[in-house]
Order: sequence, then C-alpha cells, then structure tokens
Amino acid sequence: MPERPLRAVARSYFDDAMSPAHDWHHVRRVEALADRLAGEYDVDDRTLELAVWFHDVGRAREDAGEIRDHAAWGAEECERVLPDHGVPDERVETVAQAVRAHRYSNAVDPASREAELLCDADNLDALGAVGLARCFTYGGERGEVLHDPDLPAAADDSPAGATQYNHVRKKLRALPDRMYTDAGRRMAEERRDFVDRFLAQFDAEVAGRR
Repeated sequence: MPERPLRAVARSYFDDAMSPAHDWHHVRRVEALADRLAGEYDVDDRTLELAVWFHDVGRAREDAGEIRDHAAWGAEECERVLPDHGVPDERVETVAQAVRAHRYSNAVDPASREAELLCDADNLDALGAVGLARCFTYGGERGEVLHDPDLPAAADDSPAGATQYNHVRKKLRALPDRMYTDAGRRMAEERRDFVDRFLAQFDAEVAGRR
C-alpha cells in the first residue's frame, strides 16, 4: 500500500469526544509548526510528517486509563502499522523513536533531527495563546483549581503545579529551556513573552488593580 493514506490512518485514532487539548487540531498545529521549523534544517520531510501525525495516537487510550504512556504505546503502534503501508524499516525506526521521545516527562532523548523538531513543535503548541487555552481547557476537564492566591508558585512543591496558574508558571514558562533547535528556541521565547504579559494582567486582575 502507498504511504500517503497514512495521514488518514493516524486521523482514525482521534474522535470528536477527545480532549480539545490533545485532539486532531493539536496535531495539525504541530504539523504546521514542524514544517516551519524544518525549513531551517536538512531533514527527511516524510519521516518528520509521519512522526507528527502519529505522535499522539495513544493519547485517547491514556486519557481513558487503558495505557500508562501514550508515547511508548504510539511508538509500538508505529512499528506495527507503518510497515504494512510500505514504510521502509529504517524510517519506521526513526519515526518510532521520535514518537517515543516527544513526551515532556519521558527521559528519552531525541535521536534524530526529525525527533528534535517534533519535540520542539509539540512544546511550542503548549506555549503562547494556544498553549494557555489548552492548559486551562485541560485543567477544567479534570476539575482542577484555576488559581489559589494562598498557594503561590514559589511555595508549590508539586512537579507540574497544583493549580493551572502554577502550572503555567512552573512548567509552561520553562519550555524554552527544553527546545532542541535554535529555531524552536526563538519561537518559544516569543511565545513566553506573550505568556508573561498574560500573567502580569492576570496578577493585576486578581489583586483588583485592573
């Protein structure tokens, strides 16, 4: 079978009931970001697009409690599905490694430029205006606290933040430091500047100053 239908194959893992924070629209944004970043580097475009399409195919299963790690499961799914669509073994291996490495909390380093670009594009979608929207959407779905002024981020010892506000300060603001490429880092810094302006406005509103 030809490789081209694989975008539709990846799309089939996503349904309308999925969290808006990790739905197919997220994949499309990551695809656009990866394509922009890749313009500055010598990469295998087909490997990169396959990695982008399949990076979150396990997300719905993890959210449903069926699997523990969507990145590890997605990598195994790539190894199972891609060969049946004529993808060469070497490309399958590179795509699977990129999918396995993309998760923020995984201790897996990207082993290729394509994997680095996937990581950067995925993290970029967690920054800026879209990143803030995703953060508060996901927290709302889980019933998490928006903001607790009695628990400032500096006193919050939870890894990702006990409130959505603290999550932004503790985790999202740190994303530029996790970028693997100079192109990704430049975009991340721009998006962090927007987040900082949002936080300044948020703090002022909470305090009744605006």
